[in-house]
Amino acid sequence: QVQLVESGGGSVQAGGSLRLSCAASGDTISRLCMSWFRQAPGKERERIASSDSAANPNLADSVKGRFPSSKDNAKNTLYLQMYNMKPDAPAIYFCAARWFGPFYCPPSVADFDGRGQGPQVTVSA
Repeated sequence: QVQLVESGGGSVQAGGSLRLSCAASGDTISRLCMSWFRQAPGKERERIASSDSAANPNLADSVKGRFPSSKDNAKNTLYLQMYNMKPDAPAIYFCAARWFGPFYCPPSVADFDGRGQGPQVTVSA
């Protein structure tokens, strides 16, 4: 089972940027579906970005054009670069990974067997 450790969370003002990292061990991310999820109190967990085994990106409409996600296979690390962040309640951002076969990343975190603890991200107005 892959182990994941995120870093890079914190507080930022609206319009600012943050970059999250998800370092993997125990498996090679190039073959995995890897996704970023966001969980805020009182809100449904939301998948915001995913990258399948071919590194094809899939972004939620709420973050398209602002939150590119990328895999660095040499570092075995997944990144989420967040630009032009919007004011929101504090949320936990965590990554999840699993091999599902080629070109497939399911939207539900329940399908993943490896996930990180996730840093908190706060965007103030």
